[in-house]
Amino acid sequence: MNKHIKGHCKTLYLDSAASHKSFAVLYRFLDMLCNQKSKTSCKPLYVFEQYQKARAQFVQTIAELATRPQNIETLQNAGVMSLLRPLLLDVVPNIQQTAALALGRLANYNDDLAEAVVKGDILPQLVYSLAEQNRFYKKAAAFVLRAVAKHSPQLAQAVVDCGALDALVICLEEFDPGVKEAATWALGYVARHNAELSQAVVDAGAVPLLVLCIQEPEVPLKRIAASALSDIAKQSPELAQTVVDAGSIAHLAQMILNPDAKLKLSQLIVNTGGVAAVIDYIGESKSNVRLPGIMMLGYVAAHSENLAMAVIVSKGVPQLAICLSEEPEDHIKAASAWALGQIGRHTPEHARAVAVANVLPKLLALYMQTGSSEDLQIKAKKALKNILQKCTYLPALDPLLHDAPSNVLKHVVGQYSKVLPHDAKARRLFVTSGGLKKIQEIKAEPGSVMQEYINGINSCYPEEIVRYYSPGYSDALLERVENYQPAL
Repeated sequence: MNKHIKGHCKTLYLDSAASHKSFAVLYRFLDMLCNQKSKTSCKPLYVFEQYQKARAQFVQTIAELATRPQNIETLQNAGVMSLLRPLLLDVVPNIQQTAALALGRLANYNDDLAEAVVKGDILPQLVYSLAEQNRFYKKAAAFVLRAVAKHSPQLAQAVVDCGALDALVICLEEFDPGVKEAATWALGYVARHNAELSQAVVDAGAVPLLVLCIQEPEVPLKRIAASALSDIAKQSPELAQTVVDAGSIAHLAQMILNPDAKLKLSQLIVNTGGVAAVIDYIGESKSNVRLPGIMMLGYVAAHSENLAMAVIVSKGVPQLAICLSEEPEDHIKAASAWALGQIGRHTPEHARAVAVANVLPKLLALYMQTGSSEDLQIKAKKALKNILQKCTYLPALDPLLHDAPSNVLKHVVGQYSKVLPHDAKARRLFVTSGGLKKIQEIKAEPGSVMQEYINGINSCYPEEIVRYYSPGYSDALLERVENYQPAL
């Protein structure tokens, strides 16, 4: 029997070049046990010490080899799964943890190896150990579950069927953030496949604990928890409502304030359909409950053109315009004004999307109202400036041309001076709507920016048209009529 084992290990050693170190250790150890002289000359404790060292070196070497793709096929052909499985129950904790780590790296590589983990009945063993072992083993075991679940809905279902969700949810209550992070990763990878698997994660009680995780100080844990919540919410409106009802929106909005996480998190929220859920949340709530969602839209839109366009496409502008008009509290109006300014400040297309919602006159009115708070006036003015500097949609500018004070009017006239030289239809409309007449009535300091804008607009028209709409021109004509002496 001993010769048979020895010969089998020798075959593995010779056939598996990539893992020769670990198999060589086992082969030498078995050779020692099978050699009668060695058996009689060795003390019993020495034998066990050598056996433990061999096991430790084996799992460590396999874990290292599993990090390199070129070794995977060789390890698989050598039957590495069946060799690692008993080491998950080893009496030495470090060997258990390293065996789990090696299994996770192998399962993470492709779905065939992940399926081998499932068929080898390794998952129940891992789930059982999650409740019994130390934090290092729990992290490694959760990594294996995540590596299996990520490949397909079928493998994720296998993770669910072995009872892993309850064990992972318990891990979310661990003190160690690394354990929470590993468990959160695994839950997110299960939930991301379809609505049924997401519902299983919800039914296991994960959502309230994931919301607690996004309140933890560790930024990686926050990000992963937010990702897991997004994986759940994107599957259906009902699941999204579950995430909202757990109070996640306010905490996600606070996360965007964190400079270490804001851009990545904003992109994550957009990619997983979180913006639409936030907009629905704003539409269904009132007063201060709306505020975190309003702030979130503003912070998401502030980062880039694409993220701001995602807010526009998800119908965020009309909802913010409603908040701007309906909310009685100045601080909510101020937040809405700020968010609209962040959306409209990127390109003419963004500015037009805001302008067509009739936002500009509302912002102007809030800025000019004496009853508005100082913060609201400041934010309304800043939003107007941000949008106007990009807005080339002239019909939206017409009301402001006649009503805006000089410090806002400057930006309006500036946009006309950019558009009119290149648009004949706009030039004609500008005359018939009374815009050219209004421009001539503006009193600007010679050499000022405003005067430059006015000169640029006037240069788009014949001199006699400009004179015709200039103040006092009709009086001058009447005077010429009165002084005119017809030839008799």
